[in-house]
Amino acid sequence: MTVSPVWWAHDRLMLLDQRLLPTQELERAYTRWEDVADAIRTLVVRGAPAIGVAAAFGVALAARQSPATTFDALLADLETAMKGLAATRPTAANLFWALERMKRGALESRGVPLDQVRTGLLAEAQAIRDEDIAANQAMGALGAALVPPNARILTHCNAGALATAGFGTALGVIRAAHAQGKVGRVWVDETRPVMQGSRLTAWECVREGIPHTLIADVVAASLMARGEVDLIVTGADRIAANGDTANKIGTYSLAVLARHHRVPFYVAAPFSTIDPALPSGEHIPIEERDPAEVRRVGGQQTAPAESPVFNPAFDVTSAALITAIITERGVFRPPYHFA
Repeated sequence: MTVSPVWWAHDRLMLLDQRLLPTQELERAYTRWEDVADAIRTLVVRGAPAIGVAAAFGVALAARQSPATTFDALLADLETAMKGLAATRPTAANLFWALERMKRGALESRGVPLDQVRTGLLAEAQAIRDEDIAANQAMGALGAALVPPNARILTHCNAGALATAGFGTALGVIRAAHAQGKVGRVWVDETRPVMQGSRLTAWECVREGIPHTLIADVVAASLMARGEVDLIVTGADRIAANGDTANKIGTYSLAVLARHHRVPFYVAAPFSTIDPALPSGEHIPIEERDPAEVRRVGGQQTAPAESPVFNPAFDVTSAALITAIITERGVFRPPYHFA
């Protein structure tokens, strides 16, 4: 069964702590939105779709936490929670999409008894989770049709079940193609500095019997030069209106290499990742993370503590370098017009 990193059980939000994978599988329970925000910020849960789902449940928890006895007081508490949740990860579009959907659900319930408002917000969060899984499965089916027989596929970071409510985006395409017997090998980039490829994507491949080989990020170019990559599939954290795409740092270099070596480069993401308010990638906010992520590997210091560090979590790939963007609503090709 495909793993899910985020779910509701026994009046609590449950998260699989992804910081501990692949050596330990630990489930954590959350009853306060503040702790959910911390879990998003510290990468207990990560991946744009999963972040959005977790944040939606965070809003539902905020409604349950609130001692409010009037709708306006409850709404004020919810707005505080949504502001705190929104401040956790600036690049992931799904986070803001989910929060806006939860806010809209709250506003539409004005005049309803408060216990029903709270119940309705939890139902909305659960619907966001269920819809994400269905969207991933639809993406998988559409994307698998683009995969040739015995394909050698390169993927970057983790865009699997762990990055979503379940099944996955880029790895969901690979998972669906594998079920059809199309996957010869998956090249898994380790994905420095947080190693989401080696820790998480490889773990998912082992768990589901998907043939794969782990590589250092710097090996990808030579594999393409040797003709050993048939296509690249990555996820996305935000897609601008023109198709420019933000994804884990290192994605842009793969797209440039793919163009040079004539390797198709696909992006798989739910439609909620598209931000129509941003005309191009230059407007996408890029998160910078703790310098310690670069100075250390697995707790072992690998650089002088005094060395300055530039640690952007994402980069932007121009739409011109993307062969197609796979969503649950269809496969879009350049020039990108999402509708």
